[in-house]
Amino acid sequence: MRADVTVTWWGHATCTVEDSGTRVLTDPLFVRRLAHLRRRRGALPPAQAAVADVVLLSHLHADHLHVPSLARLAPGTRVLVPRGAPRSVPGLRKLSHLRFTEVAPGDEVPVESKSGGGVVVRVVPALHDGRRLPLGPHRSPALGYVVEGRARTYFAGDTGLFDAMADEVGPVDVALLPVGGWGPYLGHGHLDPARAAEALARLAPRSAVPVHYGTYWPIGMDAVRPHEFHGPGDEFVRQAARRAPDVAVHRLGHGESVRPEVAR
Repeated sequence: MRADVTVTWWGHATCTVEDSGTRVLTDPLFVRRLAHLRRRRGALPPAQAAVADVVLLSHLHADHLHVPSLARLAPGTRVLVPRGAPRSVPGLRKLSHLRFTEVAPGDEVPVESKSGGGVVVRVVPALHDGRRLPLGPHRSPALGYVVEGRARTYFAGDTGLFDAMADEVGPVDVALLPVGGWGPYLGHGHLDPARAAEALARLAPRSAVPVHYGTYWPIGMDAVRPHEFHGPGDEFVRQAARRAPDVAVHRLGHGESVRPEVAR
């Protein structure tokens, strides 16, 4: 199938990748408020955002594995989760209408769509705390994914830079990279705009989309380091132009889509 590849950013780490007639949804978060965080920018994703052939969950943190958002998925939707997730997140076991597959780095999962197309999802490592915070045990790895169809699209989830990143991820056409967070400071295992640009230089895709910034922020902290909320997207564009000038960077607004360049 030669249809164009489309990437839609719904906010935070939630994206839809359409490739080979297959809809792939990443880390769905469909709420205006999550604990101490509120959505400060962008409308809530529409109902169509929850339509997917497969859902990829990168790790167990509640802003990436959000049980109420998963409950909105249609019966029978396949969901890839880090190995051990159902033990650490009891709420997953209540979602009996979904088909969960536990995965770990190195796994390859074929996915067929209702339209007859299909992709292969390759599971890759991430450098991030994979626990269900604040007290969860270290049972599940944090993951990234490469969706292989018409294009090879890398969804990094949450990750820091690590030495083997390029080797583990492999050649890709499109990179969906986190460039910020939901608070005024980024801890270990995250990418800021400069580190994301360095990841881009190592991976050398044709196109990139910055994600995981400018959506959620702690309630009552609007005036605390506001540049960490507003600035990462534009700063990533500047850093990428310097460190990976051959990569086409698409800074999307919430709900916007792009058809990135892929190999013919």
